[in-house]
Amino acid sequence: MQITDTLIDYLGELSRLELSEEEKQARKKDLTDILNYMDRLNEIDTTGLPEMTHPFDASNNFREDVVSNGDRRQEMLENAPDKKGDFFKVFSTVP
Repeated sequence: MQITDTLIDYLGELSRLELSEEEKQARKKDLTDILNYMDRLNEIDTTGLPEMTHPFDASNNFREDVVSNGDRRQEMLENAPDKKGDFFKVFSTVP
């Protein structure tokens, strides 16, 4: 794929960027370099290699959702400057 000035203008318009001529040329070079690298990667023989989405063989390493601290409501309310029942009482600007 050839990166043209028209394509750079179009991408700039899509991304709502106002690029100077120097920036346009720099992005054109960057995109060309990326595409050339992709072409080099496509030359690698991957026959017999398994398809993968991640280089590591890990899956779903989430921990169990276990409550470890319990209900500490009263302990937390002891630190409140003002409370009403089981709730913090806060200043309100609403009448």
